[in-house]
Amino acid sequence: MKDDVNILILSCGTRNKIVQYFKRELLDKGSVIATDCSNLAPALYEADKHYIVPRMDDEGYIDVILSICKENNIKAVLSLIDPELSLLAQHKQSFLDIGTIPIVSGYETIELCFDKYKMYEFLIRSEIQTVKSYIEKEKFYSDVKIGVINYPVFVKPIKGSASINISKVTSKEEIELLFSRFDNLMIQEFMDGTEYGADVYIDMISSEPVAIFIKEKIKMRAGETDKSVSIKDERLFELIKKFVKETGFKGIIDIDIFNVNGEYFISEVNPRFGGGYPHAYESGVNVPSMIINNIDGKVNTNMIGQYDEDIYMMKYNEIKIRKEMKKVGGEL
Repeated sequence: MKDDVNILILSCGTRNKIVQYFKRELLDKGSVIATDCSNLAPALYEADKHYIVPRMDDEGYIDVILSICKENNIKAVLSLIDPELSLLAQHKQSFLDIGTIPIVSGYETIELCFDKYKMYEFLIRSEIQTVKSYIEKEKFYSDVKIGVINYPVFVKPIKGSASINISKVTSKEEIELLFSRFDNLMIQEFMDGTEYGADVYIDMISSEPVAIFIKEKIKMRAGETDKSVSIKDERLFELIKKFVKETGFKGIIDIDIFNVNGEYFISEVNPRFGGGYPHAYESGVNVPSMIINNIDGKVNTNMIGQYDEDIYMMKYNEIKIRKEMKKVGGEL
């Protein structure tokens, strides 16, 4: 008899849907275990079992996670937050040694995603159109003078997520002010066009992209897609396939893309489940099932583009009620 396929989801936070989807796909084949450093993370209570763990930057954190894996015979582990992806990749062998597969790309690939300027340089070298970016103010000012780029532009941290500390600026004075206040900033072209998100699964065994779901973003909230509609575009499918093969991604990734005057520009990549992934799942792009197949040693068949167009996603707020919660880490 085969062992249960138990899956550990780290830093689950408010991503209740992801936990629900894995539970639905596993059925009686295994359990979903979730962790978070806060007992007020609502997704914890969707799981079959949950743990309150230290913060991921605390000493001994990885040892705690490895212990949970051993205790629960975990077959695969994944995280829903950016900083933890690098940690998982760094310690990949420690997980493999106990029979747990980290569903994550390689460390260098992940670090490339989190450094927006290095990603920009990589895309330029790969001859893939991307959003003009600068880390040198003087080079930017020079390009403004000769008409290569114009205001408005965005000033953002080179490393950052969830649209935190991004400023839309219209003058040299604003740029000077921001650069005097904060370190490690970059200037990025304002893309006046349609924004898309792509949920992509690259098979963990074959390293081939086997699912691509494209949504046109209608409204954003806190850096996540709030409302969107599914679309298909063969040219964009081909661009995404070329990009993921160039970078060597594995597992689930989320790509931001702009269409300006009929040309596609890749902007940013999150090497994890994106906040808008539920749109893909509810449209039939079943990444949890693909992950389970890979855990079972099965290569997934190519499902790229196998979903309906014109399916709309509209997020709304929901609540989780619990009784008799214990105080943890100063909360409550």
